[in-house]
Amino acid sequence: MVNIFVAITDYDWFQYLRSRPDLTSINFWQPGGQTPFKALKPGELFLFKLHAPRNHIVGGGFFSHSTIIPLSLAWDAFGEANGADTLDEMRHRISHYRREPIDRRKDFHIGCRILEAPFFFDESLWINVPKSWSRNIVSGKVYNAENPEGRQLWDEVFVRHQSRQMGFAEEQRPFGRDKDLPRFGEPRLILPRLGQGTFRLVVTDAYERRCAITEEKTLPTLEAAHIKPYSDGGEHEARNGILLRRDIHPLFDRGYVTITRDLRFEVSKCIHQEFENGKNYYALHGRRIRTPGNPALRPDAALLDWHNTEIFMG
Repeated sequence: MVNIFVAITDYDWFQYLRSRPDLTSINFWQPGGQTPFKALKPGELFLFKLHAPRNHIVGGGFFSHSTIIPLSLAWDAFGEANGADTLDEMRHRISHYRREPIDRRKDFHIGCRILEAPFFFDESLWINVPKSWSRNIVSGKVYNAENPEGRQLWDEVFVRHQSRQMGFAEEQRPFGRDKDLPRFGEPRLILPRLGQGTFRLVVTDAYERRCAITEEKTLPTLEAAHIKPYSDGGEHEARNGILLRRDIHPLFDRGYVTITRDLRFEVSKCIHQEFENGKNYYALHGRRIRTPGNPALRPDAALLDWHNTEIFMG
């Protein structure tokens, strides 16, 4: 069973992101930051509908991850892909929705629903909301893609998506309000590659917001490190990531420290040789790292071997 979620958003957020076609991931945030989002599985379709009176579905993306995090981390991870030019502008919008005074010292916790491969329709392609949509809906509604309304949404989205990709002119598009929609196969999960921002949040949550080496949990000091850098062909995926304290991250990237196949932290003698220091790091040498509870998210042994062989200075 595949679900589709239709969420409500504002026109300014939609227009801002629609003007940036280069974005591969976006953050559909919620100002409250209290209720976990459990309506979709990764790879299911997340659509957005504008506030009334614009009662149309205008775009969407493929759901990849949800979390509740401080505003500052959401901005660091996604920047303009949050739908704002600056952190201050985003804070202003959140304060407006929360009906609270603007305070730059306050780091709101917000709900984040991360979407990959976002798409935004021209107004001529906007989709009418299903007949069962109620004016009383505040945040959104789930549709089962196996039921008539859900299946109609699935086909409406994909016929538009295909026409955009194929570059049809307006009068050439192979659908219309009075025509039968083509069917696009059975609804299924679609899993685009994760973006850099999504990678950061997925790894942060996988390690329960604690450094894998020191178990430090002060969130602003933690960073998601790639085992094999993206520039060397590494993927933005949890098994290629480790959550590290900010001072340890560059040491890992430059080969002064590593993690072995048996998940032990090792420190190179080069730290002492080059800097005549490093006692705080040598005190951690041989420590077994903290790993995600979910085995599917733990570091890939082959990638650790690659780091030991290609990056670590021994």
